[in-house]
Amino acid sequence: MGAENIRGAFLALLAMGLYATHDVVIKVLGASYPSLQILFFSSLLSFPLVSMVLMRDPTSGTLRPAHPGWVALRTLCGVVAGMGGFYAFSHLPLAQVYAILFASPLLVTILSIPLLGERVGAHRWGAVIMGLIGVLIVLRPGTQPLSLGHLAALIGAVGSSTAAVIVRKLGRSERPLVLIMWPMLGNFVLTGASLGLEYRPMELPHLALTGVIAALGLTAGFLLIQAYRMSEAALVAPMQYSQILWATAYGWFLFGEALDTPTLVGATTIIASGIYIVWRERSGGNSTNRPATSARLRNETVTAPKAALLQRLWHPRS
Repeated sequence: MGAENIRGAFLALLAMGLYATHDVVIKVLGASYPSLQILFFSSLLSFPLVSMVLMRDPTSGTLRPAHPGWVALRTLCGVVAGMGGFYAFSHLPLAQVYAILFASPLLVTILSIPLLGERVGAHRWGAVIMGLIGVLIVLRPGTQPLSLGHLAALIGAVGSSTAAVIVRKLGRSERPLVLIMWPMLGNFVLTGASLGLEYRPMELPHLALTGVIAALGLTAGFLLIQAYRMSEAALVAPMQYSQILWATAYGWFLFGEALDTPTLVGATTIIASGIYIVWRERSGGNSTNRPATSARLRNETVTAPKAALLQRLWHPRS
């Protein structure tokens, strides 16, 4: 492994640590405020930061999409993914949320068949099945009550995976500005409307923490961009699974959460299947698009825009 690959892997690990801290702040605030309220203010305070990045867009044009149907679906999926993720982190142990969200590469592989025309061979289908069994091990249906938090995490994984595959399908036919701004605008409308149903006045330090969420998400995204520029995607992508280590440590120190055996076994199964899918794409197999490797597998929210889109703005020729 070359020095560039080592540096890239280190930057990816650091990015995942910041993403995990981003999620911890969500959980801290979720103990006092509705999750949609946290998402609203976090995305509101992320807007100035993201706007500075969007100003680097080298292409002229408007917010009118070239493919309105696909952009509308991506917008809906992005907003739903954010809502599901924020709710899940507010109500479930961190390790459980990550174990469920780690199913995203499996879902990307499945969705790539109808959306990208991808061929999935027996090896990757076997990995997908094993990963889904791992999700069932984490959820333990019939042995523990499944809550709205579990459903929200599953919805978040599906929404984020669908949005990632749509971006892959659109390629460079849509401006990054369009693909980033529409989910942000959709989020403002939906989460802003939710404030009329449930709102709790926020103390100034807590409001500042929503800004910290925005800053952490954007900073982690740029670290991930540098990691992908230095290292092979197949080396960087599996680094997302290091978040389970951060979740275990944060959960134990800050929230008194213990990593139970079913979550550990299920997460290990999901992680192994996800890494195998990325390895199969890298080694060739039946993959032509390498959708899971190319998806920048960290689950996307409006406070942590997709790293691949940020990269197209920051390094338009890459």
